[in-house]
Amino acid sequence: MLDADFFRRWMFATAEAVDHEAARLTELDSAIGDADHGANLQRGFTAVAQALEKDAPDTPGAVLALAGRQLISKVGGASGPLYGTLLRRTGKALGDAAGVSEAELAAALRAGVDAVAALGGAAPGDKTMIDALVPAVDAFEDGDFAAARAAAEHGAEATTPLQARKGRASYLGPRSIGHQDPGATSSALLIGALAETAERSAR
Repeated sequence: MLDADFFRRWMFATAEAVDHEAARLTELDSAIGDADHGANLQRGFTAVAQALEKDAPDTPGAVLALAGRQLISKVGGASGPLYGTLLRRTGKALGDAAGVSEAELAAALRAGVDAVAALGGAAPGDKTMIDALVPAVDAFEDGDFAAARAAAEHGAEATTPLQARKGRASYLGPRSIGHQDPGATSSALLIGALAETAERSAR
């Protein structure tokens, strides 16, 4: 079973990964966005880590709800509401249980991804974070963390030849082709941090 400590460590690992990759995310965003994705997410997940150090929610759902609230309040642009919705909706789906199974997390993540898709009006192929998240939750149905990470990374890379149909990048039309989507890239970091947390827990 995955307890609140597991979810705290997932958020800390995500903050570390975003901090490490912030410059790359901003570089990707400079080509097809506002050149602030890395800095915005870095600020948001730093706030998440700080909040979790001060507060220690005792259920997985409460950990994700707190993280989501921090992202919505601290991150500008579209990233805050989208990532905040992802984590809050996933947390809500987990309910008040003190521990959850991989299958329950997989179902909750799907609910979170569905909420993001509804909020942004995006579908796979639109060159958004959905292109990494949907393959990840599909691969995670069997509780395979490594498969989810690989699927998310592949999904992010597969956005490069796509023309953006949603978000800031869509304004560029054909000029968005040839650039990897920063939101899909950061989503792959989130899923990668989840897999890393699971691997560390298994040692």
